[in-house]
Amino acid sequence: MSYPLFPLHTVLFPGCVLDLQIFEARYLDMVSACMRRGEGFGVVGILEGEEVGEAAGQHVQIGCEALIRDFQQRPNGLLGIRVEGGRRFLVASTQVQADQLSVADVVWLDEAPDAPLLGEHADLAALLATLAEHPMVAGLGMGGVPSGQQALANQLAYLLPFSIAQKAQVLGLDTPAERLELLQELLDHLQGDMLA
Repeated sequence: MSYPLFPLHTVLFPGCVLDLQIFEARYLDMVSACMRRGEGFGVVGILEGEEVGEAAGQHVQIGCEALIRDFQQRPNGLLGIRVEGGRRFLVASTQVQADQLSVADVVWLDEAPDAPLLGEHADLAALLATLAEHPMVAGLGMGGVPSGQQALANQLAYLLPFSIAQKAQVLGLDTPAERLELLQELLDHLQGDMLA
């Protein structure tokens, strides 16, 4: 099955919300087709290239399904859509169509069972609560008390200022515990850089 891709300078995670402004013909057509079929499209992080114009030169090989939850015409006349992250996938192969839309053969990844938050996650949960107070995060309806390790890991990885490659690395891990462990390492590294 050819699955449409939307390469972006961000990495979407399951359960996380992203607002997009659609103006290129290839993506207007893609969104229209997805809405007709009741299907999503794939968001993959760009490693090299741009979001507009020709198809991105290089993107990560892991992505997240984007499910369209809402749409509206923006004051500037462009289409605005709100998507929510669904299933994770691996890109097996990619083709670029004549209209510069990238389509891929994807392999859907299973999610490990969620696990309850533990005492050791208190600092990470407090960090998410602090992020949730930011108007942009609040506007997406994200943050608050996470339901478990999966939501905590996904929301922190999505919201924190890590590189595309680092976020993709987190997205590629199968269990919430592994994601939280890597996030803690990345945070420790980030704080070390800030203190240096």
